[in-house]
Amino acid sequence: MRKQIAAANWKMNLTLEEANELLNKIVAENIELSHGQEAVFAVPFPYLLLANETIKNTKGFYTAAQNCYLKESGAYTGEVSPSMLVSCGVPYVIIGHSERREYFNENNFILSQKIDICLKNNLKPIFCCGEPLAVRESETQNNYVETQLKESLLHLDASEVENFVIAYEPIWAIGTGRTATAGQAQEMHEHIRKVFAEKYGDDVAQSISILYGGSVKAANAREIFGKKDVDGGLVGGASLNAAEFSEIIRSLKK
Repeated sequence: MRKQIAAANWKMNLTLEEANELLNKIVAENIELSHGQEAVFAVPFPYLLLANETIKNTKGFYTAAQNCYLKESGAYTGEVSPSMLVSCGVPYVIIGHSERREYFNENNFILSQKIDICLKNNLKPIFCCGEPLAVRESETQNNYVETQLKESLLHLDASEVENFVIAYEPIWAIGTGRTATAGQAQEMHEHIRKVFAEKYGDDVAQSISILYGGSVKAANAREIFGKKDVDGGLVGGASLNAAEFSEIIRSLKK
């Protein structure tokens, strides 16, 4: 079975004290993860070492950075390299989140460079893709997401893509008042897996974990995660509540 992942994306939220309290509350839930299940905490850069220390004795719990730069080192004030993250014991990094694309003008070419340097440093990317409202309304979402994947990922070898992690964000359903159904999530996840199958074969495609990033909550997580091609979630606001995110972790497929 593919790896099942509940990933928390805290974004730019919480003070150090609040971050420490939230992590300790979740650890205190004593959640027992099955083989192949993971809870990943994408916390702000200043809290990564704290998070590593807090979760170090909790089986299946890992940290992630929310971003990294596309160079190893140099005069890039304010940026953080993949090698820095690895040296801090951080195994995952989110690449290409919709907010990075929208607010910081990260395009598919830039993201392909970030993916390459992450893999060079043995840092595992969680690659985000997804379509805005205008694309969904024009019913061209499959082509849009396929282009994101082709221009950022499909230059990789099969060995580099195997066991990869993708996060699909239906941007049109986040903060717009519109709701994506579990069925719509499954449709896009199935299409994403098909894109990889056409390039690398079904075995590789079936090894890739595809997470859903469309307003996952405790109330809908079990239904969404139950879909055949949905392997967990990339969770925003609900991950800032200990009880809520703990229930989301428990909703992963067994």
